[in-house]
Amino acid sequence: MKPAAAAAPAAQGRDEPLVQVRGLKQYFPVRSNWVNRFLGKGNRWLHAVDGVDLDIAQGETLGLVGESGCGKSTLARSILRLHEPTAGSIRFAGREITALSPAEMRQMRREMQIIFQDPFASLNPRRTVEQIVGLPLQIQGVPRPEIRKRVLELLAKVGLSPSHIDRYPHQFSGGQRQRIGIARALAVNPRFVVADEPVSALDVSIQAQILNLLQELQAELGLTYLFISHDLAVISYVSDRIAVMYLGRIVELAPTETLFAQPLHPYTRALLSAVPRVGSRGQVRERILLSGSPPTPIDPPKGCRFYSRCYLKEKNETCRHVDPELAELTPGHRVACHAVAGTL
Repeated sequence: MKPAAAAAPAAQGRDEPLVQVRGLKQYFPVRSNWVNRFLGKGNRWLHAVDGVDLDIAQGETLGLVGESGCGKSTLARSILRLHEPTAGSIRFAGREITALSPAEMRQMRREMQIIFQDPFASLNPRRTVEQIVGLPLQIQGVPRPEIRKRVLELLAKVGLSPSHIDRYPHQFSGGQRQRIGIARALAVNPRFVVADEPVSALDVSIQAQILNLLQELQAELGLTYLFISHDLAVISYVSDRIAVMYLGRIVELAPTETLFAQPLHPYTRALLSAVPRVGSRGQVRERILLSGSPPTPIDPPKGCRFYSRCYLKEKNETCRHVDPELAELTPGHRVACHAVAGTL
């Protein structure tokens, strides 16, 4: 797990988080088929993100984990306003950004950047490294003579040679291409970086190099990360705190060590049970297998969204009909679960 010293900024916190999200919703229209149109039913909505509250402190890494399709990447892109949020508030360094004009948002993008999952698909194959890394600087109006100098500095910072500046993406390995993507994200000196599964497409040995690079850059530049991954081993290594997402909602949020030592939400327990781990007495942790598939985000349940897959004996009619709030059950540990709250 992340060293205690590196986690200190998150643990101590500040008067105001760098990123503050309240009630964020991101819905996408789903066109009706001809049967529904014949029956007079209009378009429906896919509830990709459905009422998320989240704080990210300056200098911390908040890990975001959950099944594929739960809304992790959509949440991150909504925070950056790469998707225009359907509803909710997003504050960055105390400033509300949901109402910013395109020109104002362009200036704000100096502060907020993203590292994409696929290091090949996210790089234009027809552009050189200088053009790729220098594009954000060009958009921000940096003079051309200064761009090449800045690109050379960034290549050195991410562990690439100055001789790479005139090469094209196909001439690099996967790990090198991801370093180019990191350099591009850092070009305009952002304070906040979304890392959207940045190592999932890489070999395990290369993953470790990229993760170490991201931590070194965080310590050197004072960066704040929202780190998205489906790999709990990766999440535990880089994160100060972890948010667990299920069907568009955050269902548990806690410091990394707390979450791994004492997961409370049944969905979190099921996720962690899949991580190979031997107990103190040499007994392998019991695997929890969830039955069925997640409900559709087009028509999410009215009560707890995990109810149909929940295995807890304590679940009840309240779980079926009442949507649980993300409540703080112990200091720093928030859970959205009626059944767990009733047993504490």
